[in-house]
Amino acid sequence: MAAEKIPRHSMPEQAPEDRAHNFDEVPYGYPDAVAVLEASRCIQCKKPRCVEGCPVNVDIPGFVGLIKEGNFKEAAEKLKEKNSLPAVCGRVCPQEEQCESRCILGVKGESVAIGRLERFAADHERNTGEMRIPQLPPKTGRKVAVVGAGPAGLTVAGDLIKMGHDVTVFEALHEPGGVLTYGIPEFRLPKTIVNAEVAFLQKLGVTFMMDYVVGRNSTVRELMDNEGFDAVFIGSGAGLPSFMGMPGENLVGVYSANEYLTRSNLMKAFLFPKYDTPPIKRHKVIVVGGGNVAMDSARTALRLGGDVTIVYRRAMEQMPARKEEIHHAQEEGVKFDLLTNPTRVIGDENHRVTAIECLRMELGEPDASGRRRPVEMKGSEFTIPADTVIIAIGNKPNPLVPQTMPGLEVTRWGTIKVDEATMATSVTGVYAAGDIVSGAATVISAMGQGRIAAESIHKYLMGEAPATES
Repeated sequence: MAAEKIPRHSMPEQAPEDRAHNFDEVPYGYPDAVAVLEASRCIQCKKPRCVEGCPVNVDIPGFVGLIKEGNFKEAAEKLKEKNSLPAVCGRVCPQEEQCESRCILGVKGESVAIGRLERFAADHERNTGEMRIPQLPPKTGRKVAVVGAGPAGLTVAGDLIKMGHDVTVFEALHEPGGVLTYGIPEFRLPKTIVNAEVAFLQKLGVTFMMDYVVGRNSTVRELMDNEGFDAVFIGSGAGLPSFMGMPGENLVGVYSANEYLTRSNLMKAFLFPKYDTPPIKRHKVIVVGGGNVAMDSARTALRLGGDVTIVYRRAMEQMPARKEEIHHAQEEGVKFDLLTNPTRVIGDENHRVTAIECLRMELGEPDASGRRRPVEMKGSEFTIPADTVIIAIGNKPNPLVPQTMPGLEVTRWGTIKVDEATMATSVTGVYAAGDIVSGAATVISAMGQGRIAAESIHKYLMGEAPATES
């Protein structure tokens, strides 16, 4: 059968009525035979547009072709030439907007399931214990400090250790992974996957310093002047939550999505009372927002026993969340109250949430984003009972590192200014990438910037680039 005639294969997954009550991963992944069949759909374009759509330029036809031939171990190694975290990216990256959107088969039919094949190859390598430690070059004698153990920081650490430099990662929390660990729920990205990726970096020689807050324990300048680091990479992310500024947001029972997901993920509140974490189980939960973080919060609250409603001021088709995440949320029983904008959180005499007041919206003319702008419908106020409100409308960069780094230029949004060609900051020897530069974005875009930064740091350390590149 011709490649384009073979239908795209979905992954088997837990039934909605089962997974709504557990934190186990939803999709099971491809069996070997299905992965080979899906890989055989790739027509091996001479000018593969899918590679152009990948922020880290993975050789997609190369690794897919190896899967087709049954060379699963080699496929994983091909992936890791450009992608340090393939098991993660295969699960959480928006392939439908990136590599898969460029696939030629998608013009008249369905694109090759690149993300699912990436997950398959990485999982096969990990599950079979065939993870090969590459031979490293001689040590250069140069030391690099990486601030933040999120996607950008882990990418930079992996690339630089393979170039012969000594790398130490400083992480403020007690577990590495950044948003991969505290932000994305277990049912979407199991922590064993993140832990395996970190363990691989440790085997390569990367050192991790946990519970270390750069800007408090040491400043970036002190790391360079007192601790002997020749260069510093800042990948501290965008972990400062945004709120709407409406009355009642300080009531007991109102959470930022950051706090809510961190309590569940890192503090294991979903295992209360086994873990003595303040419980976040509630009966009537309202989640405000329409992105992936809103879906993660809603699906977490559902698993903790809540009756969950997502309140979003635009229409369903305007939601920025991945269609797959919206679909899974609907299947599991999350309700959607669309074209609805919260205006006030209502509480009782004990300052606990009892309801949320909203306005109905209608779509007007397109705004700067190209989406039709929601407009308030006068006199449409109504209330929704709630004992928990989760605000999931975005994040901002934490200002701690920039505020403790004289000479480091930032934008009016608090992000660090860089030369996008090199990711160099205004301070010699200091580079930055990921959400601290771009604002809250995708895992793979942070990794793409991290790869650029790592290459630039290497050139700087080896005297192949000017000291200040911005």
